[in-house]
Amino acid sequence: QVQVVESGGALVQPGGSLRLSCAASGRVRSIVVMGWYRQAPGKEREKVATISRSGAITYGDSVKGRFTISGDNAKNSVYLQMNSLKPDDTAVYYCLVVGTFETYWGQGTQVTVSS
Repeated sequence: QVQVVESGGALVQPGGSLRLSCAASGRVRSIVVMGWYRQAPGKEREKVATISRSGAITYGDSVKGRFTISGDNAKNSVYLQMNSLKPDDTAVYYCLVVGTFETYWGQGTQVTVSS
């Protein structure tokens, strides 16, 4: 069994910063990609950022230049540094773990950007 646990969500003012963390544990076989998606109320889930085991990175258009993804292969972990946060960034952020044969999602962590 695989556990994917996110942390770091919070209420933050516009213009502020947050750092999300995600760790995968258990019987994880050959992680290929880890990343972050988000879903706001009434909207579809969208890609925020992904990072491959080899370090290749992609970002969603709405976060380019503001968010930075990083990973620690030894710890099966991925991080998301979010700067210059906007109210439109308010959403539940989900961690994604893609293995050779399986895909796993975390339970989500709430990020709310509001004054």
